[in-house]
Amino acid sequence: VQLQASGGGLVQAGDSLRLSCAASGRTFSSYAVGWFRLGPGKEREFVAAISRSGGTTYYADSVKGRFTISRDNAKSTFYLQMNSLKPEDTALYYCAATTQAMGGTRQHNYNYWGQGTLVTVSS
Repeated sequence: VQLQASGGGLVQAGDSLRLSCAASGRTFSSYAVGWFRLGPGKEREFVAAISRSGGTTYYADSVKGRFTISRDNAKSTFYLQMNSLKPEDTALYYCAATTQAMGGTRQHNYNYWGQGTLVTVSS
């Protein structure tokens, strides 16, 4: 599967942004998917994950209650709705997919990665 992330941009603290990741190739519903991010001076970290069916989601503690991951299998696309953005959310956001039923928080569980989309949150 090929993944194409989009939707990043420059916003102010408190604003909202929605990232999208479009998948092409094999049947999208065969993949669990997730979002990771690489902030300045940090290692890439888990943000959110959703199972193949969309019935199970996981979030990093740092984004819980502010971010929502969702998927539209009919459109072969998944999303990350980010609300109440903070400057510490500034990062390159990557979408990822795995053939496992749920990829979870570990990067090595994911076989496929999209290019990053940059989110910059100004204070």
